[in-house]
Amino acid sequence: MKKQYFHESKIPDFPESYWLASTTLPDFTKLTQDVKVDAAIVGAGITGILTAYLLSKKGLKVALVEAGHLLSGTTKHTTAKITAQHDLIYSELLSHFGKEKAIMYYDANREAMEFIKKMVREQEILCDLMEEDAYIYTSSNAYVSKLTSEIQAYEALGIPGTYVEQTLLPFSVEGAIVMPKQAHFHPAAFIVHMVKEVIRLGGDIYENTTAISADPGTTISLTTSEGYKITADYIVSCSHFPFYDGGGFYFSRLHAERSYVLLAETEKAYPQGMYLSAEEPKRSLRPITVDGKRMVLIGGESHKTGQGICTIKHYEALQQFGEETFGLKEIHYRWSAQDLISLDKIPYVGPIASDKPNILVATGYKKWGMTSSVAAALLNSRLILGEDTLYSELFTPSRFHTDPDIKTFLIQNADAAGHFIAGKLEMVHQTTEELQNDEGAVVRVHGKRAGAYRDPQGKLHVVDTTCTHMGCEVEWNAGERTWDCPCHGSRFSYEGDVLEGPAAKSLRRIESY
Repeated sequence: MKKQYFHESKIPDFPESYWLASTTLPDFTKLTQDVKVDAAIVGAGITGILTAYLLSKKGLKVALVEAGHLLSGTTKHTTAKITAQHDLIYSELLSHFGKEKAIMYYDANREAMEFIKKMVREQEILCDLMEEDAYIYTSSNAYVSKLTSEIQAYEALGIPGTYVEQTLLPFSVEGAIVMPKQAHFHPAAFIVHMVKEVIRLGGDIYENTTAISADPGTTISLTTSEGYKITADYIVSCSHFPFYDGGGFYFSRLHAERSYVLLAETEKAYPQGMYLSAEEPKRSLRPITVDGKRMVLIGGESHKTGQGICTIKHYEALQQFGEETFGLKEIHYRWSAQDLISLDKIPYVGPIASDKPNILVATGYKKWGMTSSVAAALLNSRLILGEDTLYSELFTPSRFHTDPDIKTFLIQNADAAGHFIAGKLEMVHQTTEELQNDEGAVVRVHGKRAGAYRDPQGKLHVVDTTCTHMGCEVEWNAGERTWDCPCHGSRFSYEGDVLEGPAAKSLRRIESY
């Protein structure tokens, strides 16, 4: 079928993840009975699947449940860089938390990277794993001092890295930091292999099974949306936003950001290396081979969920950057990702609350999910197995630092409150009759605010725009055809179904308009 494009651009009309489009995923049935296991894992992305693998390998009986299908969450939207170079973070970690914890952060992510490399090598996984140097570069004189501080942190922490004046990119830079021998791969191909390993080791996987609550205790009872129960000694929430809060108020300690990716065939040959700009708007680059052709993933354009400009504009900004940098023959795929960021930019991994040691969580990867997910799976599985855990204090979800947590907490929650008020006061005049096919907008229905989308066939889908989490008003995301909450990042399909938490209930559908 011929690809459709919006405007006069080369950008595909509908978002699609290349990782899923190029992979055949196995199917699993939904849970239809009560079961008892040693560990129940919620969320079948890379964190959940690797946690299931690590526990099954040690002889534990595991049940892995997924509300949708395998890789239906953040994993399918990654750029799949496997690196411990997480932007300009080490100077910040050194300043806020000291040398010991900053080294721990690097070591945890380096161990995660080496774990992936070892698994691919020993199990001969065909997932296009390639070693590649990773660069943070700047084209602005104002950011040279930030790069200088970061390379000084590398030196203080013993992190391999070099400051360079130029890169192999086809434009000049003011400076760059290179971290050698990082990697990238095809995450879905890797995960398919690991899923087969979980099954081989005796684990059970259930798709279309939504976990909605957990009753804490020495033995935990997890309840699904259809009323079935999984009884387990341990529960691990790997569902992006924790499906169970446990008194941790995670909605107030995490904020959601969206970013965008184009997979493009270029006029100029892409050089070696993976690249990330130090300045905003972010520009992320990495090579990828598709059908024998070397192409490039162009990413960036981050913004808080529900608070961006018309999201198509973000794709168009990446397209313009790609055109100016390499020249674009064709854009084959586009997609966007949602990432959660903690108050101190370190993931929350471990017991969800201090009084619930057998309910564990893994979230807040700050857009670096490939190594963070593996580090989380390794840490949580070790906690469950009673093995040595070098990094548990660093990642513990119950932590709260005076600096920088309080400042970030106040800023993020003031931002949420501002959008709550703005949504309630917004004056809306557009009506459903004004919508064209494949157009969505906030409209007035019977004198009240509502959300409407007219699909390509002309059918109208109308929902109440009040988010079911805490009552903020959702906004239309034209690039993804979704309703996004600007307060805490919940996302809903145009029919109102929950796509991203913390919301657990669908938007109310309006049938009479």
